[in-house]
Amino acid sequence: MGDSAEIWSLVHAERRRLVEDLSALTPEQWSRPSLCPGWDVHDVVAHLVDTARTSRLSFVHDMIAARGNFDRANDLGIVRTKQADPQDTLAALQDAMSLTRTPPANLATRLVEAVVHGEDIRRPLGIPGHHPDSAVTRALRYQLRTPVSFGGGRERAAGFRLMDSASGAAWGNGNDVAGPALDLLLAVSGRQVDGDRFRGSGAARFVTACAPQPEAGR
Repeated sequence: MGDSAEIWSLVHAERRRLVEDLSALTPEQWSRPSLCPGWDVHDVVAHLVDTARTSRLSFVHDMIAARGNFDRANDLGIVRTKQADPQDTLAALQDAMSLTRTPPANLATRLVEAVVHGEDIRRPLGIPGHHPDSAVTRALRYQLRTPVSFGGGRERAAGFRLMDSASGAAWGNGNDVAGPALDLLLAVSGRQVDGDRFRGSGAARFVTACAPQPEAGR
């Protein structure tokens, strides 16, 4: 299997698991705030539907409509995709599950989005996420080399040696920070992660460096 085909296989599996996990949510759960500032669970699912449908051409059109503002483009995408009944939005995600459309960006962004947004939804709901190690580490490696201004986490991880406490794999140089790879991924992506999940000489400073900044986008 080629690299592109492998990434799409992981993305499709992430979408499938999320649909299964959300199939029996209550109305209150659908309106619960996600880890994305200003978005509830339903909003994030609508965003995932919209981005699954986004091609290179439609991305350019959306950015023009949003006057070059990426966050505004995302918000407009939610408006056009979000259904009155959350189950209809979830059904739309199921219909889009196997699409292989992508904006003009590294294909790894599709995997980052699937894993990180999946946890944006699951964690506030108390639903454990089950992700293949390869999906998490691929997404983490991409985030570590990508600037925050492009949706990555390179600056947040600067000055730290991050280590997956399960596999021992490590990235970067500096003060040690050990923790589950999924928590490392979420932290460098600007998500709130309990500081108790990390150990090492740099753990406390790492949590501060990765603290969510609403102005940094989603």
